[in-house]
Amino acid sequence: MRPPELSPTRSLARLYSSTVLRPVLVALSSLEREIGVSLRPGLDHQVAHTRLAWWREECGRTARGSPAHPLTRELAALLAPLGTAPLAALAGFVDTAVWDLSCATFDTRRELTGYCERWSAAMIAPLVSLAAPDAPATQACALGVSLREIELLLALAADARSGRLRLPLDELERVHLPPESLAQPPWPAALAQLLRHRHRALRAALGAALEALPPAARPALRGLIVWATLVCAASARAEQRLPQAGTARDHHALLDGWRAWRVARRVGLRRDGPH
Repeated sequence: MRPPELSPTRSLARLYSSTVLRPVLVALSSLEREIGVSLRPGLDHQVAHTRLAWWREECGRTARGSPAHPLTRELAALLAPLGTAPLAALAGFVDTAVWDLSCATFDTRRELTGYCERWSAAMIAPLVSLAAPDAPATQACALGVSLREIELLLALAADARSGRLRLPLDELERVHLPPESLAQPPWPAALAQLLRHRHRALRAALGAALEALPPAARPALRGLIVWATLVCAASARAEQRLPQAGTARDHHALLDGWRAWRVARRVGLRRDGPH
């Protein structure tokens, strides 16, 4: 199977993942990417909806024990120890893709949080559950929601230019900002302040979620911890650039590689297994 084209951050997360969780992370990322092909620019809208409808049916088949696609068959085997709930939650990738395809806006923070929760249930919850079966589901949810929202903020301007607004409309209204301002950095002072506050709140929430992980499970979760740590670092850099937007490639690749190595060592284990 062709490996997924991972971002530099996810590539480092894969590199430092434990031998148990690495294939799960790769398979989940592959599935997310395959479903996300429906969002490719230029793809006929009806074809995109047809693809997403098929994937929704496939997630249902997977939860019922009869997956048809190689990726869902692989995930069914990898996630078998967890029962059917994580397999049913894979539909979260479809839910978020449908939302993005329609360029639906978030009227309130509750809607934005729900979007991030669906992604977290599909991507983060299985990783945490495999490494820490006794960890409360709320821990994985909190970690994944904060992680995903930071990633959305890091792509705020580019997504807005594609018609995808990653801030709730009611929050923009409270500071008297039109939605189209998201696509046009440098941002007004009110928007920069809103983003600064959000970055700081999310980094604090993500840090608390990482601290809440069971100590015994942290070595197995080091790939996820690396991922979250690098996202926090990117968030801090994005905050420093305000009112300018962050850039997709901010020339921190070497620094992030060093930071990932330090994080992996700190949780107690080196890389293991083939990569």
